[in-house]
Amino acid sequence: MLPGFIIDQIRQREEEEQAKRPVAQVELHLPVPEGSQLPEHDEESDRGVVIIDLLPE
Repeated sequence: MLPGFIIDQIRQREEEEQAKRPVAQVELHLPVPEGSQLPEHDEESDRGVVIIDLLPE
């Protein structure tokens, strides 16, 4: 078993490497129906999460 400080060093290095990697993002340009208005962007509003499964079952 490795000493605790070595495990912490390994974890910190992995976190630093992960922070350097770019995060994949997809922008969807969806048409807005006529007569509707987009809500104003509010930093404090809740953000939703969409999960898209790309693997066939």
